[in-house]
Amino acid sequence: MARGKKTVEVKELRDHANKLLAMEESDVINTGFKSGVCAMIEKVLHLTGNYEGYSYLKDDEWGINSFGYFSRKYY
Repeated sequence: MARGKKTVEVKELRDHANKLLAMEESDVINTGFKSGVCAMIEKVLHLTGNYEGYSYLKDDEWGINSFGYFSRKYY
């Protein structure tokens, strides 16, 4: 049985990614998890012409692989 093509709102995906990226560190929410969220949402935003940058949520932690580096909000 063939399945129909599905579409989603880019804004909905971006909002969900922003919620995940704003979460505090835990056993599940770590730098690897947030790095994956960033990679996926950036690809979606670029492919759809919706990339408008991001800002960091944690001003005190910007090291390239730190938890704060991946705590960001996409526009």
